[in-house]
Amino acid sequence: MKQFLIAFLYCLAAAAQAADEFSFSTPPGRHGVGLRIVQQYDHTRQYKPRVDMRTGEPVSGERARPVQALVWYPAARGGTPLNFRNYMETVPTEDDFTTSAAEIKRVTDARIDGFAGKRRAALLRELARPMLAVRDARPASGSFPVVIYAPGFSASAMENSDLCELLASHGYVVLAAASMGAHTRSMTDDLEGLEAQVADIAWLIGHARTLPGADTNQVAVVGFSWGGLANVLAAARDDRIKAIVSLDGSVRGTREWVDGGKDAAKYVTPARVAIPMLFVGRRPPTIEELNRAEVDTRFSFLNEMRWSDVYITTMLPMKHMDFSSYSVRVGREGSFGDYTRAGIALAHSWAARYALRFLDAYIKGDASALAFMNNTPAANGAPPHMILTDVRRNGGKTAPTRENFVARLGSEGFEHAIALHRQFAAQGAGFTLGANEIHGWGSALAARERYAQAREIFRLGTHLYPDEPFLHQGLAEMQAESGQTADALRSYRRVLELAPQHAAAAAFVQAHASIPP
Repeated sequence: MKQFLIAFLYCLAAAAQAADEFSFSTPPGRHGVGLRIVQQYDHTRQYKPRVDMRTGEPVSGERARPVQALVWYPAARGGTPLNFRNYMETVPTEDDFTTSAAEIKRVTDARIDGFAGKRRAALLRELARPMLAVRDARPASGSFPVVIYAPGFSASAMENSDLCELLASHGYVVLAAASMGAHTRSMTDDLEGLEAQVADIAWLIGHARTLPGADTNQVAVVGFSWGGLANVLAAARDDRIKAIVSLDGSVRGTREWVDGGKDAAKYVTPARVAIPMLFVGRRPPTIEELNRAEVDTRFSFLNEMRWSDVYITTMLPMKHMDFSSYSVRVGREGSFGDYTRAGIALAHSWAARYALRFLDAYIKGDASALAFMNNTPAANGAPPHMILTDVRRNGGKTAPTRENFVARLGSEGFEHAIALHRQFAAQGAGFTLGANEIHGWGSALAARERYAQAREIFRLGTHLYPDEPFLHQGLAEMQAESGQTADALRSYRRVLELAPQHAAAAAFVQAHASIPP
């Protein structure tokens, strides 16, 4: 009986300890995981100003933007894995590569010292727990898609190390850098700060090209919170990005950067982000809560993404910070509302599973993963009352962008330019081609001696801008070059109607006066 009681008390203690620790339950893949820490400067961007903005004294040392990249990759199995403290020790060097080992230890210890009692003991156990990654492990052979992870506002690259390790174990090369402002370690809540993180994403994609086994023809971006907005801007700029995962991303709540208003990044339109997207978020506020907060709900970028496959996966137990495994690991007591740390950890693990399966579906072309994304949560074996899904399939529609417009002309013929333009413009997405843009396009084709194609582009220009003489002149020149002399004469006469002093038009009309109108 005494032995039974001791065993029972031990089990109770172990259960209590386990409930106070993070458990990432999504199983890893077949690969081991390696981690490299890369410290480089982006010399195309200035980071430090000439003087210290606190003291006014001259700044010493390197002024270019520091980029400390954590790189997870599929690796051979074996070796001593990192623990979670090792990840925390990457934080002090994110914007200062000269930080000493003693300073790294001091800063890390100071973060731990903020906890006390039972929570401190649990945190110390967390820090000692082994992770999947082995530092500088031998890379696995093969070619693997690239995932760029964008952390939340001012957060560190290691904030979702469990997810990054998981993806690497399933055959992805994953890169992450801290969320930093344009000129400060702290992110700034403005477009300049946001675009600094966007530029870091571009830098990481470029760096991935130097990595063995990294297939930069297949790139996805994953981001949490602010990073889940930065990766949308990155995708609007860079068509190398084939899919987006937004973990409760600010693309939902911080609409002013993407709504086309005066503060928005004008290049961010749903047509330019016409790629598959997974938004994994917390339960959204009710309409009553939004009304009390006087939130304007008339615009949603997610609703406007009608040229994309969009999956909205709602994790009912989770709050915003629960999408960061660092936050779940170190969160203080009472920070999980009506749920336990174990319950949140389970939901967090399922959120990671959805991210993995989405990437498998759209980056690797895995049919079973696509079926998973289109299944109900119950069919996927998710616990009851945890997940809601909203699946919005594109149906094969083509986004009205200039790139798609040119591609259609290339395949169907430039003589269809006016009709195709009418189709694209009818989609109501603000598809426009300016007069100067059309003239430059036609002139570029003419320089390549593609006179027939240039003629049709200038014809489109005169259709859209019938009172612009320089477009009629371009059309006339290309009609003449392609042997349509009578048509060229009519076009030059139109030039003279709009610009009576036009010397070239007058000369052509005089030289061909014998041709009847």
